Amino acid sequence: MNYSDVRKEARVNLNNSCKVCNVCNGIVCAGEVPGMGGKGTGNAFTENIRALERYKLNMRVIHDAKDPDTAIEIFGKKLDIPVFAAPVSGTTLNMGGKYSEEEYISWVIGGTLDAGIYPMVGDTAVDTFLTTNLKVLKEFNGEGIVFIKPWENKNIIEKIKLAEESGAFAVGVDIDACGLITLALHGKPVMPKGVKEIKELVNSTKLPFILKGIMTVDEALLAVEAGVDAIVVSNHGGRVLDETPGVADVLEDIAKAVKGKVKILADGGVRTGVDVLKFLALGADAVLIGRPFVTASFGGKRDGVKTYVHGLKGELKSAMVLTGCKDVDSIDKRIIFQRK
Repeated sequence: MNYSDVRKEARVNLNNSCKVCNVCNGIVCAGEVPGMGGKGTGNAFTENIRALERYKLNMRVIHDAKDPDTAIEIFGKKLDIPVFAAPVSGTTLNMGGKYSEEEYISWVIGGTLDAGIYPMVGDTAVDTFLTTNLKVLKEFNGEGIVFIKPWENKNIIEKIKLAEESGAFAVGVDIDACGLITLALHGKPVMPKGVKEIKELVNSTKLPFILKGIMTVDEALLAVEAGVDAIVVSNHGGRVLDETPGVADVLEDIAKAVKGKVKILADGGVRTGVDVLKFLALGADAVLIGRPFVTASFGGKRDGVKTYVHGLKGELKSAMVLTGCKDVDSIDKRIIFQRK
């Protein structure tokens, strides 16, 4: 399958909810929430892209990294590349409504697993979407991670139990969704959480617990205090608070503060294998990619998702060769160009 054809088909199938721009940078869709854009001016979305672009790579070609190993192991699972499909839900609200949530999520789950990585599925304002996502995940033997919005803890714990029943191998809360417009429009009570409340959620399950939506060092340290297994450095794709910095600009300081205490995932503006490499060099253990999986699934269904992931793997492997990285563990800040 040709990925250019996937993109062309996605433009049609997304019913103008996404323009499938040559560069998915949030400029054309600024303010389109609901939709695929960033909140307000859209700057938090576009800054994710700009922040990654500001980091340049040192090219090295005198070395023995001829066939890099792109695989990692995390949460007890092996991934062919250190990438997860981020939890993106809401076909009716955000994606033009041509396809059902069940069709969309089945393509994402199936395509990622076909390509040797794992999906994350999400919760949203429409209660049946989580039920659908868990039903499909169970059909794929629970091979994925479930994220739940920051409802009242009692509600979250009930949904964690549903995630466990689906066979999911990890669960999490995207705590930054407490400011999501689409939830507010539906009158859904979402809220920030204190350390004590997060501890209650962590202790409600034996599965690895991930807290998504960390953008400062102090909150990364609070997440460690709460006992989470992993954090996701993320501004929710720029969809919850306008004018935040890009994820790439805060990731390194957060990694310096909590590396080794929790797993560090990063989510924000990753589009290519080179972007993946940059996030790993800045301290991430793995990355999440969101909007491109919408494009891939709406344009090529399950095969489109698989094609996109295979493209990422080729780009990452090539970039590792050209920066002298024989495996993921050897990727570090030395590959980032430092201006003097």
